[in-house]
Amino acid sequence: MTPADDEQRSGLADAAGRAAFFPARAAARAWRGRLEDAADEVLSAPEIARLVDRAFAGSLPEEIARSLVRHRVLERIAAELAASGELERLVTAALASPQTLQLTDKVLASDETQRALRHVASSPELRDAIARQTAGLTDEVVGGLRASAARLDDRAEQVVGRPPRTERPVYGGVATRTIALAIDAAVTIVLFMSAVGIVALVASLVGGLRPQWLVGALLASGWMLVAGAYFVLFWSAAGQTPGMRLLRVRVCGPAGDNPSIGRSVVRLVGLVLAIVPLFAGFVPVLFTERRRGLPDFLAGTVVLYDDARS
Repeated sequence: MTPADDEQRSGLADAAGRAAFFPARAAARAWRGRLEDAADEVLSAPEIARLVDRAFAGSLPEEIARSLVRHRVLERIAAELAASGELERLVTAALASPQTLQLTDKVLASDETQRALRHVASSPELRDAIARQTAGLTDEVVGGLRASAARLDDRAEQVVGRPPRTERPVYGGVATRTIALAIDAAVTIVLFMSAVGIVALVASLVGGLRPQWLVGALLASGWMLVAGAYFVLFWSAAGQTPGMRLLRVRVCGPAGDNPSIGRSVVRLVGLVLAIVPLFAGFVPVLFTERRRGLPDFLAGTVVLYDDARS
């Protein structure tokens, strides 16, 4: 038998098959609408609704859920969606849709969300967390400042020819004392300007102060009074000013205690004398073993690191 004969027989068989199923296809087309109507009528029957309700009231949902978990159906669906890129497209389309934006705005503007935000913002836990973070950051910054100042103390002495110290220094160096003095000067300026602002406000209510020289004299004497009281009171009462406390150094008398008011006044005079000649009065700090400057020599004091004192 030739290939041509086989092909002819196959064509005849296909034609015969189509002819045999033609009545069935014609009947299906004719009865399609009636079958659909019958199916709708059966599915909408009350008996079917009760049967479905009874099935879902039993253990069927749990069995379906267990089967889905056991065969990892959801994981497989998610993996297929992710591999095909369809999941990313669906998420992007959902986020970019106007309905999502409207829903987000509606949720954020709702009274429930506003009450929740106010509750969170006023909660003591949030305030404690912010306070801990702020305190931790402040301690880190101040600790870095102290360490840098201590390193500068040693480097300044090495620049002038002193050999490096073999042990941790006990006395505060020139860099630490300079930074502390700068902080104290800034604090006294703020205090003085606040006082000047109050006096200027009161003076403006009575027509101002005259003559001009009197204003200058009052400003100069006021500045001396504020700065003097600041240093004397802090030295005698606490042994350290706010700037010295930040750098963790303190002033001690001959007995290791806080200097008295009289000794603090003498030290203040020595501080002024040390500053006037371009801070030359602090040069001895670089060369003396106990790092003493002119104010310390006059008042008989030393400046110690807090941890060395304890």
